[in-house]
Amino acid sequence: MINKLLIANRGEIACRIIKTARRLGIKTVAVYSDADIHAEHVKAADEAYHIGAAPSRESYLDGDKIINVALKAGVNAIHPGYGFLSENTHFADKCEQNNIIFIGPSSEAINAMGSKSRSKELMFEANVPLVPGYYGENQDPAFLLTEAEKVGFPVLIKATYGGGGKGMRVVRDSASFNKELEGAKREALAGFGNDKVLIERYVEAPRHVEVQVFADNFGNCIYLGDRDCTLQRRHQKVIEEAPAPGLSAELRKEMGEAAVRCAKKINYKGAGTVEFLLCGDEFFFMEMNTRLQVEHPVTECVVGQDLVEWQLAVASNEPLPLEQDQVVISGHAFEARIYAEEPSDDFMPSSGVLTLFDMPNEHASDLSAVRIDTGVIEGSEISAFYDPMIAKLIVHGANRNVALRQLSLALEKTAISGVATNVSFLHTLANHPSFIESPTSTHFIDDHINDLTQKDEHEQTLQLIMAALVYINANTCQTSISPWNTLTAFSLNASNHYTLPFVDFNLECRRNNDAMTLVYGNESFAVNADFNGNNLTAFINGEKHTAKFVLDEQSIAIMHSGNTHQFALKSKHYVAEKQNDGNSLQAPLNGTVVKQVASVGDTLKQGDAVIIIEAMKMEYTLTAPFDGQLSQFYFAEGDLVSHGDLLAKVEEA
Repeated sequence: MINKLLIANRGEIACRIIKTARRLGIKTVAVYSDADIHAEHVKAADEAYHIGAAPSRESYLDGDKIINVALKAGVNAIHPGYGFLSENTHFADKCEQNNIIFIGPSSEAINAMGSKSRSKELMFEANVPLVPGYYGENQDPAFLLTEAEKVGFPVLIKATYGGGGKGMRVVRDSASFNKELEGAKREALAGFGNDKVLIERYVEAPRHVEVQVFADNFGNCIYLGDRDCTLQRRHQKVIEEAPAPGLSAELRKEMGEAAVRCAKKINYKGAGTVEFLLCGDEFFFMEMNTRLQVEHPVTECVVGQDLVEWQLAVASNEPLPLEQDQVVISGHAFEARIYAEEPSDDFMPSSGVLTLFDMPNEHASDLSAVRIDTGVIEGSEISAFYDPMIAKLIVHGANRNVALRQLSLALEKTAISGVATNVSFLHTLANHPSFIESPTSTHFIDDHINDLTQKDEHEQTLQLIMAALVYINANTCQTSISPWNTLTAFSLNASNHYTLPFVDFNLECRRNNDAMTLVYGNESFAVNADFNGNNLTAFINGEKHTAKFVLDEQSIAIMHSGNTHQFALKSKHYVAEKQNDGNSLQAPLNGTVVKQVASVGDTLKQGDAVIIIEAMKMEYTLTAPFDGQLSQFYFAEGDLVSHGDLLAKVEEA
């Protein structure tokens, strides 16, 4: 029986596990790095222990430190969550050696599925269809290139012990193979401590469908429906849904039973996910994740079960709560992953402090089927050291159409500032006609990226007008429109005209008696507004709009209908910024220099790779801004860099 549980993780999943443990009367212990001392999972747990510096290798990936904390705290079980040590065989073994229950499968099962090459061999024996490829031990680059040529381009290089899109590269020709192989191996080593890769045929337009399996210690194994995780960018899931749409009952059953065969083949225990590539009515085994998935809430919604509770029950040597014929799928669920990133800038991660974090109220009458899983609150920091996911927004409706409308409405009611987010992108995605009408392929986002990230000029203008109203409200006495009570220009017997101090936007305010007009470009807007805290109700040319805002000395952030825009304000020291021709060599975010691709003195063409940095578990290659000669590096490999740091200098030819 589990009576005290350590969660070897952080953020959203740690808070999620603590919530179930608390309901079951189980005491919880959190661990935290330097960067997480004020984190919500630390506050939520009954006890918390510091385990090291911010980089994951010095804290959340250090199994010895976590075992020492577990022994000190007197816990009898550890839940690894997902990521970090959740699929680490050495850590699972250490738990067993110290008489600590590991909430997950045996190290043997993890090892069997953790090696994607070994897992393919096992699935072949279990009669599960496989994508052609090379899954062996030989890692010689020349040999791997030969195998790739045998498979036929395009091929997918994939980290054998990886996941989440890290250590993965699509290669379309032999000329770029070695460069992509090197990058995949480097990223795999940084993320998972092992740089082994496999090669397989790249399936051009598949769907990504996975099956949730659960097994106990008494030989019982069932599947709890399926999920569609096709909407991805950079091989990272964006919106997931359950059940997968458009599958026949026969295909659904066939995939579920194949997943169970997979679990039984390795004597699996606990929660696991078997992932398939679906091409029409054919499916191919991709991998098995021997842990709880990020997207498990959509399964919980449609089966009405708490999967963390199931995990704790199985680990306590209890039988599965249900048999296969008792599993009933009810309704439809979606999960949208809200990230700190800028979709219009190739999904570049963003870090900073959340100045506003306002998610839909799950108890509100119009959003009764909304669930929010998060590990942050207003004032929390999104650190550059970890994955930039802010929250998971989950909705559950009677059918797919209802659930999709709920998702759209919930995203409209989401207001976050302080970092760039993908909320507007998710809202556009959820309302895209092709996604609404039919299942898509994993290339859907890439194929529609311009539509999904295109800026709405009308929406930006509305938000600019609302930002102006916020500024005027903050600088005007609200009880009088007398010119003596304003901080603006005044002309006797004439309209009050002044230009608002927005960077990049020429906006004029005209006030005459009780009327106010804002002029932007060739358009005039009759406006009025009511304020309640950071809530704004604006009347613009007779139309009502509601928004949230955050105002500081440097900017005004407006959040309206799922869209957020930050409007910079000029200060008395403001000087118009000159375009920095070398800005492509500035660090786009906090991170670590992992490789200097070129050498000082090299002659470069515009677009040539110069330096690679790693941040938030991903690599970013910075390129030469123009033809010229590389004259200097400002940081060495391994150095930490901050957002905006100039990393290298290219002298223009």
